[in-house]
Amino acid sequence: MEENSKSCLDAPVAVAVVIPCYKVTQHICEVLCKIGAEVKHIYCVDDCCPEDSGKYIETHCRDARVTVLYNSRNLGVGGATMVGYRRALQDSAQIVVKVDGDGQMDPALIPRFIKPISAERADYTKGNRFFKAESLRSMPAARLLGNAVLSFIAKLSTGYWQIVDPTNGYTAIHARVLEQLPMDKISSRYFFESDMLFRLNTLGAIIEDIPMDAVYGDERSNLKIHKIIGEFLFKHIVNFVKRILYNYFLRNFSIASVELVAGLLLLGFGSIFGAFKWMESISTGVPVTAGTAMLASLPVLLGIQLLLSFLAYDTRSWPQAPLHKRL
Repeated sequence: MEENSKSCLDAPVAVAVVIPCYKVTQHICEVLCKIGAEVKHIYCVDDCCPEDSGKYIETHCRDARVTVLYNSRNLGVGGATMVGYRRALQDSAQIVVKVDGDGQMDPALIPRFIKPISAERADYTKGNRFFKAESLRSMPAARLLGNAVLSFIAKLSTGYWQIVDPTNGYTAIHARVLEQLPMDKISSRYFFESDMLFRLNTLGAIIEDIPMDAVYGDERSNLKIHKIIGEFLFKHIVNFVKRILYNYFLRNFSIASVELVAGLLLLGFGSIFGAFKWMESISTGVPVTAGTAMLASLPVLLGIQLLLSFLAYDTRSWPQAPLHKRL
């Protein structure tokens, strides 16, 4: 592992790993044992775990790199990760990796997550479980479907159309970029990964996918899709509106901004006018004229065309240079 990590890094960097710990005592020691020598600090954040994960780690782990941090109350996976992030910045880490403690993420892949950042190609790397078709066979069907739907919605709200599996929690980030994030505003629970992408987009950070296989064993997920789907949808809509306003009207104004406004106005006018005339025709029994039908349908068609043009622009719009080099 040490030779592998040296080959992956262009220059020595201080790498820290953050592991949110909540009901992970069955797998956490195995996870810690697999973390290679490329990592300088390991922060295990006991998120008010009912299994006393922190005490369990202190009792069973002898790795000097491990520091256990305790939350007095449960903050959620995002909140626990932020606690680890802040400590990593205090200890002058240059790259911070986030790994779950349930054994679904292979720590041996950490050098792959570090390399694009240390090579100054990316600001943030994240896992992609959909890179190989063979990897999907081990993923439960319900989770596969849920991830596919959430992934598309996340692309729309975050603006990172070129990435896959945006809800993946195996990530690494450059410390300079991490310092720019409004940590107090980032969602503290299961929406954390998607909210991170939204915040990174507003900063103009470059993200790179890292192919990985997910391992699904006897661990039980605390995430219940039916309980959070409404919350996720609402937050994605809010982030989408914020992103559009910030990127296309406050920070920048382009032809895409004009296409969006014109498209919405034309589509809205055509739809309302057409619906009004249709209801009027039903109530009076008098068919609408061809001219009236054209007056309703043409703005709708033009509006849809302009919105598709805006969407095409949005899918091609991403930063070209890493943010941490520009800071």
